[in-house]
Amino acid sequence: MAGEAVPPPSPGELIPGQKTATPALVEGIREQAPAARNAASAARAYLAAKQDRYRIADPGRDLEPVGTVTADGQETVRLRQKYHGIPVLGGQYVVRMEKQNGSRVVTGTSGKYFTGLRTGTTAEVDDALAVERAVDAVLARLGAEKFTAYGEGKEDATPLTGTSHGLVVLPTGTGVLARHVTVRGADPARGEPVLREVYIDAQAGYPVLQYSGIRTFGAPGTTAKGSAASRLTQESKESKESKEPAEPALGETGSGVKLDGRPVELQVTHDDTRAAYVLRDRSRIQNDTADVLATWDARGKWAGDVVGNWPADLQEFGSPTPAFGAEATDAGAVDAHWAAGQVYDYYKNKHGRDSLDGRGMSINSLVGTTNYGQPYVNAFWDGQKMVYGNGDDEYRPLAAGLDVVGHEMTHGVVDHSAELVYAGQSGAMNEAIADYFGNAIETDAYGIPMDDPDSGLLGEGLCRTRTPRACAVRDLNDGRTTAKSFLGVGFGTDNGGVHLNSTIFSGALWDIREDVGPTLADKIVYKALTEYLTPLDGFTQGRNAVIAAAKALGVGGKNLTAVQRAFNAHGIVPNWELALGVDSDLLIERVNTYDSQLGAGGDWWAASTSNEEGSEAYSVWAGRTDGTGRLKLMSPNDGRYHVNPATDGKTVVWQAHGASGVDILARSLAGGPVKTLWHGRSVGSALDVDGDVVAFAYNNYGGRAGVAYLSLKDPANVVTIGGGTYHRATFPSLSHGKVVYQDRQRVSAVYEISTRVIDVATGEDKVIQRAAPGASLGPTAVTGDHVYWLVDEIDQNGTTALRRAGLDGSGVTDLNPENGPEALNVFDLTASEEAVTVDARTPDPAFRNESLAKLWQFAPAGKGDGVRKSRVSCNRGEQLSAAAAPGTQVVWLDATTGISNVVTRTRPSGTCG
Repeated sequence: MAGEAVPPPSPGELIPGQKTATPALVEGIREQAPAARNAASAARAYLAAKQDRYRIADPGRDLEPVGTVTADGQETVRLRQKYHGIPVLGGQYVVRMEKQNGSRVVTGTSGKYFTGLRTGTTAEVDDALAVERAVDAVLARLGAEKFTAYGEGKEDATPLTGTSHGLVVLPTGTGVLARHVTVRGADPARGEPVLREVYIDAQAGYPVLQYSGIRTFGAPGTTAKGSAASRLTQESKESKESKEPAEPALGETGSGVKLDGRPVELQVTHDDTRAAYVLRDRSRIQNDTADVLATWDARGKWAGDVVGNWPADLQEFGSPTPAFGAEATDAGAVDAHWAAGQVYDYYKNKHGRDSLDGRGMSINSLVGTTNYGQPYVNAFWDGQKMVYGNGDDEYRPLAAGLDVVGHEMTHGVVDHSAELVYAGQSGAMNEAIADYFGNAIETDAYGIPMDDPDSGLLGEGLCRTRTPRACAVRDLNDGRTTAKSFLGVGFGTDNGGVHLNSTIFSGALWDIREDVGPTLADKIVYKALTEYLTPLDGFTQGRNAVIAAAKALGVGGKNLTAVQRAFNAHGIVPNWELALGVDSDLLIERVNTYDSQLGAGGDWWAASTSNEEGSEAYSVWAGRTDGTGRLKLMSPNDGRYHVNPATDGKTVVWQAHGASGVDILARSLAGGPVKTLWHGRSVGSALDVDGDVVAFAYNNYGGRAGVAYLSLKDPANVVTIGGGTYHRATFPSLSHGKVVYQDRQRVSAVYEISTRVIDVATGEDKVIQRAAPGASLGPTAVTGDHVYWLVDEIDQNGTTALRRAGLDGSGVTDLNPENGPEALNVFDLTASEEAVTVDARTPDPAFRNESLAKLWQFAPAGKGDGVRKSRVSCNRGEQLSAAAAPGTQVVWLDATTGISNVVTRTRPSGTCG
């Protein structure tokens, strides 16, 4: 009828977004985009015109252009979400268009635009405080499992620095306003590189999210373990905009021998200032700037010192002649330079991509880095460059693997396209895509057929003596790559499982390559990466993106069926997470908290939780260990983060983190007011209550650790131990009027470390045991009869001992020794009168379910001493923060399903098959 509004055409396929009104994927449409001066303006105008479908109120204001990729008449526009001018973490929407005869037709959209954000935008925490809290949080995370408070000579060390990037909105629920801080440096215990992205709540100053920004080839802990670069990047950008073309020295062809003995050609340049040939390739990147492909000599550099930094004295690997000799071979420089060229050629020739950013950026490889002078068996992309470790007696320098080089360089491609956040499922997809292309490049370069049983091996060529299969770090055909193999872990472990779970997704991609052929599969995966995926996508969105990319390439029939079948075979189907089973009893679901411990005592447990969406500041709740009755809210709803509760079954105590510091609060389970017991700058996670006594760990400025205890009736009368430069104390536990703690103090220029017990009634402070020189002491537990503690006496062996003694120091024995077939890496413990339960990992070189944090229970005395008694639970995934209830019952945080739940078992499960 004339004058009647015409409804918009229905899209061919629309997949709704999760917890947003904006669709996650729209495909199969051909809709006219409004005329505009450029692609980004056209995309935003189109979304504004289709507000009834996309629910984006003001795309011109709330969507910031990130970049446009143009190829074969197609335009892909990426738009970053802003909320009242503040970037939204992972908020990104993609519009795909065809340009014909001066007009544009939209063919599809995808991504995440969060429509439910309602958070305030005024910060109470400034950049300086956010940086301080972020550095504290990273140090606490690094030291939690390594007992680093007791490393000698580190009193005044400042191994980490932080840089604030300003405000960002975390898109959980109605949003959390946070300050984004990057913390970099070196792990003070192991020397490994540290580059952490930390998000500090901008109202309360609490770290609500932390993950590593280093994209490593092997998972940390496994066998495959304002800079010049920034100036170069900036100069290159300026050159493209304003400078005259540079007059580079002419390159030429040189040669070298790879670590596998193969001679190869190398593109090199004669550097007149050094009177030497250097590994600087000017033949590939063709533009009017100084962008090159270069390989740098980082021998003698510590990996922790080059992450995110560029040492001033770093030089490109050089040679007096174009023929690079044994020194360059042994360092891995020949392999790194040759392989970087192969990877560049692959992306250029197969996908038309000019370098990692698609715009001809320089490609820099650093070879020969060490772990504080010790072997470094890993490689990583730090957001600017590739860094390769020097290897060891078994593993060659990591650049020896073309798949390793392809993997790390692909992380750079991901960073400059989908920007998949390197944590959780999006991080696992980041790893999966890096594995896929790294392996694809290697199999093509070496002519390995796809039906070769070893075609899916990653890192198989790194070893000097082991067979390829024994050497490989991962196998894309490992037979363990279904969603039922998913390992739920927190972000403190492998960034939420980025390596542990990557083969679920990469296995599906590799199956596609086997079924439809390398050429078509590579095009599909590349198109999905560069035109469909967005930063916070998980496995389900990844499946949808790959299938949509295949359809857009005209794939149909048996090939499209093969693509879908690959994901089905690997269990990546809608709601796949619901199929993960558990053997424990649920007490509270989806706690949505970061880095908070549980407490238990009497017949009660206590936990810190957020709302279902995770957008509210944390509150402390308490419940009965048998699961009966209603939960009790213990903490006030005042905007602070209430965490790390403890209870003795009568009182709950906890920490309240706010912008002005931390309070220790208490409240009776019977009801009544919340009482403030103590206020300070910073605290550790250890906190305990028993009757009238509360004990806790605290930190003075600079991380100087101390232990304090006080009376609930008279909290002003605080007794403190340590907290100084030369006297520190930590890991307190409390029971039956006894406070046990670990003590370290300098006596006559020598540090003495000991496990000690204080009788609160008399003030007597007794040594239970002095540790051997060089040992590290960990968390403690105490009951009416025994003291338990953790000790690491053999440095770098990956295991710790569970030790026990009487309250008078008698009968010292190891329930689980640091050496031997039963040795474990124990890092936390809790005890009741009838059992001691530890959180431990097996010293397994492979990162798999069996090597994740699990709960083990031991008899405290008598028959069974020194014998591993039983597993508390056979759940897959990570089990953390155990709290002992009466008898042998334990409450813990379980991440089997990919989210953290408070669960329990009334008795141990025994042996797990």
